[in-house]
Amino acid sequence: MTTPTTSPVLSGRAPIVTLQDVHVVHRTRGGGLFDRERVYALTGADLSIRPGETVGVVGESGCGKSTLAKVLVGLQKPTSGVVRIADHDVWSMSAAERRQHIGAGVGMVFQDPSSSLNRRMPVRDILRDPLDVHGRGNRAQRERRVEELMELVGLPRSVADVLPSQLSGGQRQRVSIARALALEPGLVIADEPTSALDVSVRAQILNLLLDLKDRLDLAMVFVSHDIQTVKRVSDRVVTMYLGRIVEQTPARALPMGGQHPYTRALFSATPGLLSPIDPIPLVGPVPSATRPPSGCPFRTRCWKATDVCATQMPEPHTGAADNGTLHELRCYHPIPAGTSDADLVALARDASSTPQPENPTRSNVEETA
Repeated sequence: MTTPTTSPVLSGRAPIVTLQDVHVVHRTRGGGLFDRERVYALTGADLSIRPGETVGVVGESGCGKSTLAKVLVGLQKPTSGVVRIADHDVWSMSAAERRQHIGAGVGMVFQDPSSSLNRRMPVRDILRDPLDVHGRGNRAQRERRVEELMELVGLPRSVADVLPSQLSGGQRQRVSIARALALEPGLVIADEPTSALDVSVRAQILNLLLDLKDRLDLAMVFVSHDIQTVKRVSDRVVTMYLGRIVEQTPARALPMGGQHPYTRALFSATPGLLSPIDPIPLVGPVPSATRPPSGCPFRTRCWKATDVCATQMPEPHTGAADNGTLHELRCYHPIPAGTSDADLVALARDASSTPQPENPTRSNVEETA
């Protein structure tokens, strides 16, 4: 897979999308018949994405990555907070205004093209559908646009009248990408776009996304469990833990430039070609999204945690920017940039052998969400 060129300085460009203190709380049935538990899927999210920028999102399963993606594309209404796209408050609009504004400005590539494409519609109709819904051009112009989209993503014209079930997995994902680009959006959300594909075609789809991003000057949010791929394709990497954004790091600075303990732990557990895996040990209890810890959510597993970590979530600290790319973290005890994994492994092992004081696990997010 090709590596993206050095990103342009982005600090002077107005954000295409901004999240301000966004919370998403789901209610689910508890143990009793009428009991309801709260699931804190996203807590206090602040994020800005600028035109032409690729932002990668990483974290363990259940950390809120897909919820964040759905908020960005308008599929999930926040419980509280503000979502602004092109300087418009999305959820203060009427439903019709929101469909027009987000539908034309944001595209989404889903994880599994087999389930995200209508199995009864041929490729031509799938690609023309967004144009029909938004009334773009006349019929002849829409047909020409369908041909342009197929050429853009490398699909032969012979598949225009073929059903998705008759295509390979890679071809189906190319159809998904073409559909996401149909209305010429400024932002594309790619939620695990290669995880359902064979290894042999993953690099092709990633290269296609990177090529389209550069050619069309797209902003892109790339959500994935594949941390090394996220690092290679992104300008900035957002680390999430238990529904919170804990660090935003310039991708080229990772892993040694990561300063949040969780970011370093994630990257230390990622396989590499040149060195064996020696992950930073995390020995504390894994908290539940229904009863998140007070203060910093990672403190129950962090070797650097102290009593102050249980008081409240650390305020964001903005570090030095790399080529105009933001570096921000929330941590009371950040790791100095450049600290080796070997040193962190030794520190974590020493801390794990020392008894830790009990801290309350009930969070104060209920009052903020």
